[in-house]
Amino acid sequence: MKQAVKWGIIGCGDVTEIKSGPAYKMTEGFDLVAVMRRSLELAKDYAERHGVPRFYNDADRLINDTEVDAVYIATPPDTHHYYALKVAEARKICCIEKPMAPTHLECQEIQAVFEKQNLPLFVAYYRRSLPRFNKVKSLLEEQVIGDVRHVSWYLSRTPSDMDKSEVYNWRTDAKIASAGYFDDLASHGLDLFIYLLGVIKSANGISANQQNLYSAKDVISGSWEHESGVLGTGMWSFGTYSREDSVRIIGSKGEISFSVFGEDPISIITKDELEQVVIENPKHIQQYHVENMAKHLNSDFQHPSTGATATDTAWVMDKILGKL
Repeated sequence: MKQAVKWGIIGCGDVTEIKSGPAYKMTEGFDLVAVMRRSLELAKDYAERHGVPRFYNDADRLINDTEVDAVYIATPPDTHHYYALKVAEARKICCIEKPMAPTHLECQEIQAVFEKQNLPLFVAYYRRSLPRFNKVKSLLEEQVIGDVRHVSWYLSRTPSDMDKSEVYNWRTDAKIASAGYFDDLASHGLDLFIYLLGVIKSANGISANQQNLYSAKDVISGSWEHESGVLGTGMWSFGTYSREDSVRIIGSKGEISFSVFGEDPISIITKDELEQVVIENPKHIQQYHVENMAKHLNSDFQHPSTGATATDTAWVMDKILGKL
């Protein structure tokens, strides 16, 4: 694409303030030209603060704006399917915030429409583009820890003040995210494991609501098997006494440990030594993800996070939650 791709954002909330929005302005070959929020006043405020020329409180007007070539859907996940199909109908490039949609079926429907129209579709599983995790990928490919046998992930946190209050939070509303923070957070890690270790061919799990603080599930355990034969286990608990985020990838000659959400060192443990590698994330954490979209659109580079890969992740999520 020889001219700059002009992007519009639907749902310019918190995630777009620092994590993603500025990256669309910083990336060579991209320009952010329009934003939409349900409140016109808030849309105007965002546009003025971020130097965006147009703002709307109507998603259809942004999608059908002739100056908009591509749309980033950054709304809560229960509206992703609805807006994605509208973007496809307008025949525009699309990036959807993760998770791609609340169910595997909805993801399949989105992917099928974009594939049929031959339209680029990306999903904001940006960890696939971060140098931190590409370092882990290179260590695995170099067989620094030998043949990989098993991956395990333990993620826990204390209930927040919002959890304990009666303030509405869409992230724990079962109608939007049936497993609450699992939908929001675990999707990142499971998608990353598929990227690092290959497609998952089977998965199952158990989930419950132990705290009764909100309608969504608050504790989930799962297990899965990659096509490569690597086995995986996970425990996600959102009502414990402390916060922990710990991944271990264990091989025939050692192990690699790291966190999905933190920036603590990547540890490589072998029989003879312990090595730690520190790789900081960028200020705008979706920067490399967005830059990779530009590369994908302008060369033969294949973006690591597409509608197809995100649909695979949704299948694993639904299998662990017993939806399939």
